[in-house]
Amino acid sequence: MPALELYVRRWCPFCAKVRRFMEERGIEIALHDIGESKDDRAFLLERGGKEQVPCLFIDGTPLYESDDIIAYLDKTFG
Repeated sequence: MPALELYVRRWCPFCAKVRRFMEERGIEIALHDIGESKDDRAFLLERGGKEQVPCLFIDGTPLYESDDIIAYLDKTFG
Protein backbone atom coordinates (compact mmCIF):
# COMPACT_ATOMS: atom_id res chain seq x y z
CA MET A 1 0.00 0.00 0.00
CA PRO A 2 1.43 3.39 -0.93
CA ALA A 3 1.85 6.10 1.70
CA LEU A 4 -1.16 8.43 1.40
CA GLU A 5 -1.70 11.90 2.87
CA LEU A 6 -4.56 14.23 2.02
CA TYR A 7 -4.17 18.01 2.23
CA VAL A 8 -7.43 19.94 2.62
CA ARG A 9 -9.08 23.12 3.89
CA ARG A 10 -12.08 22.82 6.19
CA TRP A 11 -14.30 25.14 4.10
CA CYS A 12 -13.35 23.77 0.66
CA PRO A 13 -16.34 22.13 -1.10
CA PHE A 14 -14.07 19.95 -3.25
CA CYS A 15 -12.27 18.73 -0.13
CA ALA A 16 -15.65 17.95 1.43
CA LYS A 17 -16.54 15.91 -1.65
CA VAL A 18 -13.39 13.78 -1.24
CA ARG A 19 -13.85 13.43 2.51
CA ARG A 20 -17.49 12.41 2.05
CA PHE A 21 -16.41 9.70 -0.43
CA MET A 22 -13.80 8.48 2.05
CA GLU A 23 -16.34 8.36 4.90
CA GLU A 24 -18.85 6.43 2.77
CA ARG A 25 -16.16 3.87 1.89
CA GLY A 26 -14.52 3.73 5.33
CA ILE A 27 -11.20 4.97 3.94
CA GLU A 28 -8.86 6.44 6.54
CA ILE A 29 -5.96 8.60 5.38
CA ALA A 30 -3.84 11.10 7.28
CA LEU A 31 -5.48 14.53 6.86
CA HIS A 32 -3.65 17.84 6.90
CA ASP A 33 -5.66 21.07 7.06
CA ILE A 34 -3.54 23.82 5.52
CA GLY A 35 -5.83 26.43 7.07
CA GLU A 36 -4.97 25.15 10.55
CA SER A 37 -1.27 24.38 10.18
CA LYS A 38 1.38 26.69 8.74
CA ASP A 39 3.75 23.71 8.51
CA ASP A 40 1.26 21.73 6.42
CA ARG A 41 0.65 24.74 4.19
CA ALA A 42 4.40 25.24 3.70
CA PHE A 43 4.86 21.53 2.93
CA LEU A 44 2.09 21.60 0.31
CA LEU A 45 3.54 24.69 -1.34
CA GLU A 46 7.09 23.32 -1.28
CA ARG A 47 6.36 19.74 -2.39
CA GLY A 48 3.28 20.32 -4.53
CA GLY A 49 4.27 23.67 -5.99
CA LYS A 50 0.94 25.32 -5.20
CA GLU A 51 -1.60 25.68 -2.40
CA GLN A 52 -4.41 23.98 -4.29
CA VAL A 53 -6.56 21.59 -2.29
CA PRO A 54 -7.56 18.86 -2.17
CA CYS A 55 -4.19 17.32 -2.82
CA LEU A 56 -3.46 13.66 -2.24
CA PHE A 57 0.20 12.77 -1.87
CA ILE A 58 0.86 9.22 -3.06
CA ASP A 59 4.32 8.14 -1.92
CA GLY A 60 5.28 11.82 -2.00
CA THR A 61 3.81 12.58 -5.44
CA PRO A 62 0.93 15.09 -5.51
CA LEU A 63 -2.41 14.33 -7.15
CA TYR A 64 -4.83 17.25 -7.52
CA GLU A 65 -8.50 17.56 -8.50
CA SER A 66 -11.23 15.99 -6.41
CA ASP A 67 -12.54 13.74 -9.21
CA ASP A 68 -9.05 12.39 -9.91
CA ILE A 69 -8.47 11.77 -6.19
CA ILE A 70 -11.80 9.97 -5.87
CA ALA A 71 -11.05 7.83 -8.94
CA TYR A 72 -7.67 6.88 -7.45
CA LEU A 73 -9.16 6.03 -4.07
CA ASP A 74 -11.96 4.03 -5.68
CA LYS A 75 -9.44 2.03 -7.73
CA THR A 76 -7.09 1.53 -4.77
CA PHE A 77 -9.68 0.71 -2.08
CA GLY A 78 -12.62 -0.42 -4.23
